[in-house]
Amino acid sequence: MCLFPYRSPWLFVLIVAFGFLTSPMVRADNHWSRFRGASASGVATSATIPESWSDDHNLAWRAALPGRGSSSPVVWNDRIYVTAYSGYGLTVESPGEPDKLRLHVLCLDLIDGQIIWDRAVEPSEAEQAIGKRVGEHGYASPTPCVDSTGVYASFGPSGLVAFSHDGDQRWRQSIGSNVAGFGAASSPIVFDDLIIMNASIEDDSVYGIDKDTGAVRWKTSGIDRAWTTPTLVALDDGSTELILNQKGSILGLNPVNGERLWYCDAIQDYVVPCVITDGDTLYCSGGRTNMTFVVRAGGRGDVSQSHLVWEAARGANVTTPLLDDGYLYWSHDKSIALCLRASDGEEMFRERLPTRSRIYASIVGDGEKLFLTTRDAGVVVLAASPDYQELAINRLGGEEERFNATPAVVGSRLLLRSDQALYCVQADANPL
Repeated sequence: MCLFPYRSPWLFVLIVAFGFLTSPMVRADNHWSRFRGASASGVATSATIPESWSDDHNLAWRAALPGRGSSSPVVWNDRIYVTAYSGYGLTVESPGEPDKLRLHVLCLDLIDGQIIWDRAVEPSEAEQAIGKRVGEHGYASPTPCVDSTGVYASFGPSGLVAFSHDGDQRWRQSIGSNVAGFGAASSPIVFDDLIIMNASIEDDSVYGIDKDTGAVRWKTSGIDRAWTTPTLVALDDGSTELILNQKGSILGLNPVNGERLWYCDAIQDYVVPCVITDGDTLYCSGGRTNMTFVVRAGGRGDVSQSHLVWEAARGANVTTPLLDDGYLYWSHDKSIALCLRASDGEEMFRERLPTRSRIYASIVGDGEKLFLTTRDAGVVVLAASPDYQELAINRLGGEEERFNATPAVVGSRLLLRSDQALYCVQADANPL
């Protein structure tokens, strides 16, 4: 009996292959592997995100989460990973009992938002009590990173934990027990066979941790007041540098062993935003005076004079910028849309956003549009242009939902995380 209903089995194979390539399950470009994407740029130029959406328009699905959090979702193939917390500290007014706190690492299906697995992580006794400042973000703020080997999530003083894609815990490593201010924020990143973790707040250090075993391979101390996620920059000579912006200086390290290569005197205050790269040019912002320093990587020793390109009292204290076609854009934490010319820091526009709340989510884009997430007034969509062009303001969820997390852009999807749910925006999606 012939197993193929077609005259040629090769025709059947071609038809199956074509169906796979055009299926919504196709995995091409389905990677958003760390905070703000693989290169921390916040841009996915292969994406096509709709200009407008709502609860019943261009929304593929809404997935209720088992707890709150400010971490961003990350994506590997057809799976989403995100962290959350439950049991304690959901409100400052009625926090509950600290021993009820549970930390979660979750895996969801990218296609329909169904939770595939939910793993609880016991918190450390070092976790700080809920208060107004930590209550702004909670106990699940760092964004996980993911690659083919699994997902790696930081919970600050509760440590760094690794899970397989099937949800099996592989290891857990302490990165220090100190706490401060708003709590943990820096997110882990992958470099070759290492997980690199800035633990400035927890231990005044940055760690290189073996991806397979969780063992500490190197540790560089003296990292001061840096809530920022590190950035990797590839140089023309084939080498890679690890860039870390901290209070007082920008550092260039060897990511293989943590060796300090160079430093540039810079922001004299704590630092939160990520460093953005363009070749060997580094855009470094932060501090309560909203400074931006632009330096070139690849130096040695003190490069404060030799490698400084420009500096300006413009930028943002908390949020990370986006670089597009020669312009830097911010969803400024002081509720401002800001654009600077990347060549010299000249201000192109500064426009008030439709909220009085602080903004904690960083800007992302699809190469044509910019998405600025406010906590309580929706997502403002702008044209990627140095002339301010507002295209839409899109709201999701209820009045009480707060959106602190930076979105993820993957394929044709924009993933938005609130303190209650994860949303998947997609053009021509069937109404829920």
